[in-house]
Parts: sequence; structure tokens; C-alpha cells
Amino acid sequence: MILPQVDSPEDIRKLPIEQLPLLATELRQFIIDTLATHPGHLASSLGTVELTIALHYVFNTPDDKIIWDVGHQAYAHKVLTGRRDSFNTIRTYGGLSGFPRRSESPYDAFGTGHSSTSISAALGMATASTLQGNNGRQHIAVIGDGALTGGEAFEGLNNTGVSRANILIVLNDNGISIDKAVGGMSRYLTDITASPRYNQLKESVWSRLDSNRPASKKNGVRNMLQRLTFIAKTAALGAPNLFESLGIRYFGPIDGHDIGRLTAVLSKLKDIKGPKLLHIITKKGKGLPTAENDPITYHAPGLFNPSTGEQIKNSHSRQPLKYQDVFGLTLVELAKQNAAITGITPAMPTGCSLTYMMQQMPERAFDVGIAEQHAVTFAAGLAAQGMLPFCNIYSSFMQRAFDQVIHDVALQHLSVVLCLDRAGIVGEDGATHHGVFDLAALRPVPGLTICSPLDEHELRNMMYTAQLPDQGPVVIRYPRGYSVHVDWKSPFEKLEAGKGRELRQGTDAAIVALGHIGNAALIAAGTLEQQGVSVAVYDMRYLKPLDTDLLDTIASKGYRLVVTLEDGMEHGGLGSAVLEHYAATATQQRVTTLGIPDQFVPHGSPDTLYHQLGLDPQGIADTIINQLKNT
Repeated sequence: MILPQVDSPEDIRKLPIEQLPLLATELRQFIIDTLATHPGHLASSLGTVELTIALHYVFNTPDDKIIWDVGHQAYAHKVLTGRRDSFNTIRTYGGLSGFPRRSESPYDAFGTGHSSTSISAALGMATASTLQGNNGRQHIAVIGDGALTGGEAFEGLNNTGVSRANILIVLNDNGISIDKAVGGMSRYLTDITASPRYNQLKESVWSRLDSNRPASKKNGVRNMLQRLTFIAKTAALGAPNLFESLGIRYFGPIDGHDIGRLTAVLSKLKDIKGPKLLHIITKKGKGLPTAENDPITYHAPGLFNPSTGEQIKNSHSRQPLKYQDVFGLTLVELAKQNAAITGITPAMPTGCSLTYMMQQMPERAFDVGIAEQHAVTFAAGLAAQGMLPFCNIYSSFMQRAFDQVIHDVALQHLSVVLCLDRAGIVGEDGATHHGVFDLAALRPVPGLTICSPLDEHELRNMMYTAQLPDQGPVVIRYPRGYSVHVDWKSPFEKLEAGKGRELRQGTDAAIVALGHIGNAALIAAGTLEQQGVSVAVYDMRYLKPLDTDLLDTIASKGYRLVVTLEDGMEHGGLGSAVLEHYAATATQQRVTTLGIPDQFVPHGSPDTLYHQLGLDPQGIADTIINQLKNT
């Protein structure tokens, strides 16, 4: 066994190169065995095992910097950089993060979680090294899983090409993001890979750059062959190589699972100054047949049998649908009635359940790739021509398109329905993925209607209402996971924008809630009733426009305490809106706000995190008891 002897990349660099394939085999099996019982991102990390070993073998990490795009490719990196013994804590509260994290290890050069950031970060770090007089440090951006479709990646490429920075971009090309890769870039990479004339030329180039050639002669040959390579690539592909047209030297494609080839190529590239890109071909899910055959499902499969790869399912007779499925099925139902409706997602059709519409109405459902800004403005363009787009983006990814919501949608008062999936505490993915900033960020934007459903029936009604004439831009936010009722399908009902409702009567205190977390308020109120405390519960439904009439009614009832409850940031969201209204009307009402405090929330299960934040039913009840004691 080799893996137990590897506690740092220095240990890898002591190994004979002949032992690296065995290390890769052991490392891959270790990841499979661990994630079978401690769920995480499986397929992406299985595909980068050989690459990870080769990078740490060739480069002097942590002085040389590896920047992992997205970061769910980096599990092998974590294991090899001193975190093997704690790897089973990954994505649990207090354990290892599922993504690179600067505070976790000196080998984690840059924190990630969202896609398409690696090239920009690596260029910044390389530029800093140059300014600091360290011209020998290497900077490697590993971009893959569809992240090259993101706009920031193109911006980074454009800037990198005109720089003289010592940066290597490793393009991990597996044809998959979380779902199947889409768009022109994916087709372009396929064209490069499929060109037999180019591949023959590539082999010729590398054979001429044999490491036994004297350095002075190698440099001359290299310069000549780089120019010949560019000319031949142009002839082979029928168009200039995109990367070299931008000023980035292109090498590859090569087999990303051939560890001997990888180490040889990386060793040679280390001597080439300036920006360069190595294109490698890998198999997402490599080493686990079920993951290789279904990399979408096995991106994050949950519990599974490590021998067979078979998923272990919870056996519940009947349970509510996930909000995501309610959204997808309701969208199809509405689209059959309204020919103007279209569906849009930036590379998350399976996760958000736009797949239902893609299967039944493929001409009206669009996966635009990892491109949130484009998704929103594309939706605005559709709306400007009379269509009614439902643009579904995970809440934490929507922050990347904040300007487009203001400039392209709200300012022009276009009828775009922004469905913010994964709102609130998401869980094990941690701070980069919690959807807690949307309410506070979007509330100041003029012209937006912002609503959040208590259950799946309200989600259906909010979607139905949003597609009616003259609604303008509407934001609907809802959490990841299961809704409330088994009988999810109900007749549509038009809601009145800005109108909430009373869910439960009470006399001592009132909880004013927004969204799914209102169900926790109902449980807390039931618990307090058993303790002799009478608590009313109100479902606001809308953050904007705010139901000020309902707030005035609540204030007139003489509650000793009003508690606002939301699963967004405490400052700037519902609590702030309620306090602002009462201050503006000089209402003498005691108010306590409950929400996400002014901090980034770590990773952990949603139940654990809501408990730690005091936003579970017990925490809500304790807050009310303590506050009433001080009245």
C-alpha cells in the first residue's frame, strides 16, 4: 500500500514514477469507499485522480499554486495534502469543506465553490508574484466540468492572452458539467479532439521536444514548432485555434488518465514561460462503472454501495415531492395553457427539474450553460418580444447576475419570472452555496415583486399568478428539497401581490414569517401552546410589495412581542422591512428579528445549521420565551 505513506505532496515526489499508477488506483478506491458512506461530489473527483497526482508530482506545491475551478474536482487534492485521516468528515459540520478553502490548508491556494473563477484568480496571483519579484513560481488553473462556458472564464482568457504571466491553464475536458455540457465551446473542444490531422501533428511536436535534446537546441526547435503547430492547427480545424488566437499557447489534447504522459508533458510545460493551456481528456466518474455510465446522477449520488455503485435509497411509502419537481411539473402544466411561456436554466436542468419541459417541449426550454448573466439578459430579450420566460437559477448563483436583474429586467419592467431555487440554508455545500443573500440584495430594486411560498400549493399559485398579464418582473424563491404535503397538485388560485394571511391565532406573541421557514414557526407555536404561551403565526407571502395593512393589523392586536422570521440575512430582508414600516408609522410595537446573522454560514446538514442559528422550531420557541420574560 502506497497511499498510507503519503501525508503530503513531498511524499509523492519521493516516489519512483513507476509507482504513480498504483497510487492512483489506491487513491481512487479510497475516495469511492469514503464517499459511499459520507456523501459528497463523487464523479468529478474520480475523473481528476491522475491529474492531481501528476500536478503535485511535477510542481513544487504549495509554493507553486494550484487553483481548482468550482472545487468539487479537488477531493484527491485534499487527500494528498495532509487531510486523508479527516477525509470522512467532508461536508459535515465542523469537518472538511467540500471545496478548497484557504483557511483549511496552505495547499488550497484560492477558495472556490462557484464556477469559472480559476483563470482570473490564477492570473491575479501570477501577476502578484511577478510584482513581488518571484518569477519562478508556477500558477496552475484547473478548469473543467463545463466551467469554461462561464462568462468570467472568457474574460480571464482574454486578459491572460495579453499578459506575460507565468500561468498554465489545465482544461479538464470531460464533456460534462453537472449535466451534459452544451453550447459552442463544447462543440469546439469536440472538434479539436476529433481532428486526426491535428493529433498526428501533436505527436510529432512532442517527439521533437524530447527531453534529451540540449536546452539551446530545444528552445530553437520549440519556437519553430510552435509556429508550425499554429499553422497546422488552423489547416486541420478550418479555423484559427481559439486559445492561440488569444495569445495563449495551446497543447494537447492528451489522455488525462495516462499518468506517465501527464507528468512528462507537465514537466516540459513547466519550462515554457508565459500563458499556456494544456487540454486533457478525462472520464467523469472514472473507476466506478455506474458513475462512468451516469455521471449526472453520480455527480453527488448520496449513499451508495462501493462495490457495485448502486445507490442506497430511503424507503418511504409516500412523501411530498421536492419543490424542484413541483416547479418543473407546474411549469409544463402552465406552458400547455400559455404558449408564451419558456423555461431557462444555466446548466442545472436536472437539479431544477426543467428536464420535464425539455422532454415535452424542447423547443421552449433552454439550457444556456454556466452563464447566469447571459441567462437573465436572454430572458429579458425573450420578454421584450412578448414571450414569458421562467428563468430558474440557484439562489447563490443569482448573485452573479445582480446587474442584469437591475439593468436588463427591472429597469425595463419586463415580465421575467426569476425562480430562485436552493434559497435559504442549502447544507453541506456550505458558504458558497447557501441562498441567504437574495432577499436583502433584491429588495431595494424598484419594480420587482418578491415572494416566497410556505408550501408547494403556494409555489404553484405564485407561478400561476406570475404568468398572468401585466405582472412585471417577479422573483419566486424556494428551498432545496421536500415540500410539505403529499397531495401537491391543487387548482390554481390567483394571489393578490403584497397580501399575506393569518395561519394561526394567538394572543401573547406573533410570528411574521416569509417562505418555507413558516412551517417551523407553526411547529414552534404548537410547542409554546403546550407551555401556556399563545402565539399567532402570519405568512407574509410577499416581501415586496409588503403587506403593510396586515402589519398594522398585527400591531393593533396588542401582542407583547412580534417576531419576524426568515431564512435570509437578518439585515436587509423581512425583519428590516417590518422595522422600517413601524418606524415610519411611529408604531409602538416590540419587534425581534430572526434570520441569518451578519456572518457566512459554514457547511453542515440543514438541520444542524438551522439549530446552530436558532432558526429551528426549538430555537424559535426559546427566543420567544426569553423575550417574553424580559417584557
